[in-house]
Amino acid sequence: MDTLTHIINGFSVCLQPINLWYTFLGVFMGTIIGILPGIGPAAGIALLIPVTYGMNPTSALIMMCGIYYGSKYGGSTTAILIRTPGEAASVMTTLDGYEMAKKGRAGAALAVSAIGSFIAGTIGVVALTLFALPLASLALKFGPAEYFCLMLFAMTAVSSLTGKSPAKGLLSTILGLMIATIGIDLQSGQPRYTMAVPEFQDGVGFVVAVVGLFAVAEVLRGLEDIYRGVSAPMVRISGKLWLTRDEWRRSIGPIWRGGIIGFIIGVLPGAGGTISSIMSYTTEKRLSKHPEEFGHGAIEGVAGPEAANNADTAGALVPLLSLGVPGGGSTAVLMGAFIMYGIQPGPLLFEKRPDLLWGLIDSMYIGNIMLLILNLPLIGLFVRLLYIPSGILYPLVVAISVIGAYAINGSPLDLYLILFFGVLGYLFEKADIPVAPLVLSLVLGGIMEQSFRQAMTISGADPAIFVKSGISITLLLLSLSSVVFPILLPKLKEWKKGAEEGA
Repeated sequence: MDTLTHIINGFSVCLQPINLWYTFLGVFMGTIIGILPGIGPAAGIALLIPVTYGMNPTSALIMMCGIYYGSKYGGSTTAILIRTPGEAASVMTTLDGYEMAKKGRAGAALAVSAIGSFIAGTIGVVALTLFALPLASLALKFGPAEYFCLMLFAMTAVSSLTGKSPAKGLLSTILGLMIATIGIDLQSGQPRYTMAVPEFQDGVGFVVAVVGLFAVAEVLRGLEDIYRGVSAPMVRISGKLWLTRDEWRRSIGPIWRGGIIGFIIGVLPGAGGTISSIMSYTTEKRLSKHPEEFGHGAIEGVAGPEAANNADTAGALVPLLSLGVPGGGSTAVLMGAFIMYGIQPGPLLFEKRPDLLWGLIDSMYIGNIMLLILNLPLIGLFVRLLYIPSGILYPLVVAISVIGAYAINGSPLDLYLILFFGVLGYLFEKADIPVAPLVLSLVLGGIMEQSFRQAMTISGADPAIFVKSGISITLLLLSLSSVVFPILLPKLKEWKKGAEEGA
């Protein structure tokens, strides 16, 4: 009853006109930030902190949280329309979302992204409301060994499920891990593979890699067609800009499963929307009766990852609000905003500032409704991008992507890296090597390495630490199955077919 009372009081806070305005302002800016590659919610919130100085803390934090989960909505738009994910978690959306756009179903892909984001976001907020404190104890059970096993499972799963050849998927994963080692070693402080280039001491940024591997590589493929005299057919939108009955039937299960997966993974500090979208995608492909459609425009491949990506934001707030532990870059910036206002996130927040806490949580219900109302009417406008002639679209894609990537560090070297990764992505396409494992291992490689080294330090270099907990053993078995099953299943099908023919 106390929780119900707090929830009702929270709505009385977030429904105040001033807080409704800041909720809308936050989700609107978050959507714009999500559409623009390279900015991201962490940078958007950080830029806004000085502006909010002197504001009411509740209103300011409501707006910042709106930017956080609002950016998840916008990140899928460019991933679907121009194959340029706005952030790492949207990489999985490009695999089938862009293929749907090429088949004329961009409207359906954007619609299921918006609807899935709304449903899963609501699932996440409900779970945050009911289970914040109990689930915080789950996050505490994950030590360095468990995190290493989790990262290992994520990368083995995506490497084996995003390409026709598991070997090529693993090759892409290993290359991404190699690139992730570039920079300053956090434990020894020594530069690694920097080739005496000062800019490499910070490593290779995700935005630089993803802009090159996806956006620039796609432009290079288009230019090749123009050079060969092959006019690429203009993408035409077929059917309604909405889901058909069959598409909705195929999407509802992935949306619900993605919402649950995304929230649970989001609770784990450091996991983030990238892993939750990978888990959702691999889950849907395993459960699908037509797994061969994934990577070629399966709507489940858009619905599941987008749902997981959005539910993850509510999950990430669990350790922040319950334990005072930020789960990622965005929540770390949010924690800084809390502290700037003299508010310490943690268990005492539920007792000392219930009005702020529950007003913030309840504002997410309102914000998700605003995002749905805001994004659905824009689908018709967004799909018009596909009618732009290639001579205008390609320079536009390059300009938007390069400006977003260059703005992060202002380094000319990033421009050369974008070109390098663009050529690499083009060559990967020619060799039929999946790009997604490289990008995701680049994102997760640093966390994976640190978790491994921390675990070995704790255990005194005893590798048995990775099999001492049930969580680690389970994740290792799942990693092994992700590698073995794609190799064994085709052989089992051939054996079964041969046995049936022999009979």
